[in-house]
Amino acid sequence: MNWSETELETETEANAAPVATPPATKANGALFLGDTGTLPAEARRALCQLLAGPSVDAQRQPTQWAALLRHEDAVRSLLSELFLELVLDRDGGIAFTRQADTAEVDSPTLLRSAPLTFIESVLLLFLRQQLAEADTRGERAVVEELQLVEAMSIYQKNVSTDQAGYGKRVSAAIAKMRENQLLSKLRGSEDRYEISPALKLLFSAEDVQVLADAYRQLRDGGAVEAIEAVSDDADE
Repeated sequence: MNWSETELETETEANAAPVATPPATKANGALFLGDTGTLPAEARRALCQLLAGPSVDAQRQPTQWAALLRHEDAVRSLLSELFLELVLDRDGGIAFTRQADTAEVDSPTLLRSAPLTFIESVLLLFLRQQLAEADTRGERAVVEELQLVEAMSIYQKNVSTDQAGYGKRVSAAIAKMRENQLLSKLRGSEDRYEISPALKLLFSAEDVQVLADAYRQLRDGGAVEAIEAVSDDADE
């Protein structure tokens, strides 16, 4: 089913605060008392969004996205000062930061990371596959909550015999995807979500293949612990 652009307005877009008018810049270029920065206000807002995470999205944050493109080199330079790297997909309209590969240089880790639970990794794989299929059709990726629950149900026998408890864990995984803005509820709907294109950059095609092979083994009688180990590797 194809959804119109009007129908596909997400809760993020609907609840977005109006863009404030930038304050007048002082004569010396400073934006506030004691300001020694060199970036204009719009670039600083884009940089703050990147650091706050999880991403800058051209559809949901058009102002920050445009500013990021205009000041890409300066933003990359500042992120490098923090041992961070800018990942930017112009075609997909998405950007985020990740730890730079500093090789043997001892560098602090500023970005938080956490291993995926089994259910979270299964859900991410399913969302990544749905995103790929939508891309081939030239559409925005939309899923229904019932569709997610049914996709997770085939793994219940490998995790728990408690159907109610398993359902709660699936609901918690969906809530986590929303919290991290990988799923955005569509306005006017209680059970339809758009999948963030950021997932294409977070999970490469190689990651998807590794996980898909592992889940296939699980359905044939493999151990959950092995899947969680693969998920940990993908998260890193």
